[in-house]
Amino acid sequence: MPELPEVEVVRRGLADHVVGRTIATAAFTGARVARRHVPGPADLAGRVAGAEVAQARRRGKYLWLVLVEGLDRGAESRIGLIAHLGMSGQLLVEAADAPDEKHLHARFTFTDGGPELRFVDQRTFGGFALDDLAEDGVPHQIRHIAPDPFEATYDQAAVVRRIKASDSAIKRMLLHQGVVSGIGNIYADEALWRAQVHGERPSSTLTKPTISRVLDHARDVMAAALLEGGTSFDALYVNVNGASGYFDRSLHAYGQEGEPCDRCGTPIRREQFMNRSSFSCPRCQPRPRGSRTTTAR
Repeated sequence: MPELPEVEVVRRGLADHVVGRTIATAAFTGARVARRHVPGPADLAGRVAGAEVAQARRRGKYLWLVLVEGLDRGAESRIGLIAHLGMSGQLLVEAADAPDEKHLHARFTFTDGGPELRFVDQRTFGGFALDDLAEDGVPHQIRHIAPDPFEATYDQAAVVRRIKASDSAIKRMLLHQGVVSGIGNIYADEALWRAQVHGERPSSTLTKPTISRVLDHARDVMAAALLEGGTSFDALYVNVNGASGYFDRSLHAYGQEGEPCDRCGTPIRREQFMNRSSFSCPRCQPRPRGSRTTTAR
């Protein structure tokens, strides 16, 4: 699943190419793309037609368009069109005469006759849903998601206290979207490598300054990734123009199994953690005693 930098790259593309435009038509192909919108795809298409895209917003890995409804019907209201990218969803800005993509599942046209917005999803885990917005502009469906490190409402001291109070592994807490959002497997491994902390270290055994340092590194590494368009390991992670990010070339831990640690030269190891691969340096990030982490095969 795309992490914060990849989703932010898409959000910025939508802000540049879609915000301020009015949706003329919307078409959804297949039942899965609108399965999160209970009334169904026809209702979803009808609701968004005629709405103006006022904003493109994000919290952590979650993305939504703020739509202004009722522009031609008097009373104005705002609602959130949540775009779930899933594992392979792509939001692409394409010329109207561009050939349809093989896995095209949604198409939005605009009243200005300019480029379309298309949703392409090879694995069909993504989709759309409409939801009312809370007072802070966040859709109710994702109110349980914690602020991410780039939000003004993010309170790192409170996050540190919550992590410190847990006996769970520090990496598990970094991945907990209800504690701090946006950090996924890639950037958790990179932050822990930078902080020289093994992901299986119980959070309660770490000092508050160490936890804060890990969070600082998580923010820094995601900011660095954002400057390079995110991390793309295959053609599935692209911006609205179809371009891939290049931060995979700057990774120190994630995906570097067997490569020498950039800090000490020890080969990076790969282990199993929470049903996924976890990468770390055996020397810089010693495994805690009693850890159940196993070497990946």
